[in-house]
Amino acid sequence: MKRGIAVFLISGAVLLIFTIAQPAQGQTFNIQLNVGLLNLLPPPTTTDPPGNFHHVQPADFDPGKTYLVQATWLSGLGCPTNASVAISNSSGTGIDHFDPFTDAACPRGDSSDLHNEGLLLVKTGPTNNFAAATAELTNVKGITLNELGYDIRKSVDSFSPNGSHCGAGAPRFDVVISDGTVHFVGCNSGMVMAASNAWMRLRWGAAQLAEAFPPILPTDVVTRIVIVFDEGTDTGPDFFGAAILDNIDVNGTLVGEGSVTAN
Repeated sequence: MKRGIAVFLISGAVLLIFTIAQPAQGQTFNIQLNVGLLNLLPPPTTTDPPGNFHHVQPADFDPGKTYLVQATWLSGLGCPTNASVAISNSSGTGIDHFDPFTDAACPRGDSSDLHNEGLLLVKTGPTNNFAAATAELTNVKGITLNELGYDIRKSVDSFSPNGSHCGAGAPRFDVVISDGTVHFVGCNSGMVMAASNAWMRLRWGAAQLAEAFPPILPTDVVTRIVIVFDEGTDTGPDFFGAAILDNIDVNGTLVGEGSVTAN
């Protein structure tokens, strides 16, 4: 019980500092939401030996049952790797042939993703609603980090008003380490590794992780990683309140498919 209280207080203190130091696109973080969210989310399920990351489990954090958030994997939303495009015959009555198609932003993807799945994260309405779309990265306890990342359905520029929301605060990785400290890795701090007119591949290597808030060091031992989307349609520059992600990356392992949890 004492350790739980200590973790709560540490998380609260860190999040309060984060709120003051890192406003997202002119918005401040909802302190209540950020202090309470990780403490109220159920603990991650371990299905394999720790460190064997291969699953991202979406969930709606909505204790008030506002039905204004959504998190789910869905077919057809992802960044296409080794996909096929059906080309019709000249009369438009059927398929003549298939052309291969791979988006320039994702030359490598999750080989187990057979239906081009993408992770949809939505928060409709105001940011101060005590609710969030989340996605738990399972079996990461005990690892150290040299790379995090994902593909996001947005073109070229993290700060553009076009495409998915990509702010300082959402979608973000909440990384909890063994001493209970919560570290925040915001979308628009990622390095663009590849891009197209539809997607960007963002990565946080050792240098970018060292600029997280607070910094994530190569020796920090992870206990939990959660993707959190908690900025609503009142947050610019896009005022979109939604993001589509794919190929969630932990130390070079990509996960691009998962559970359909849409309610």
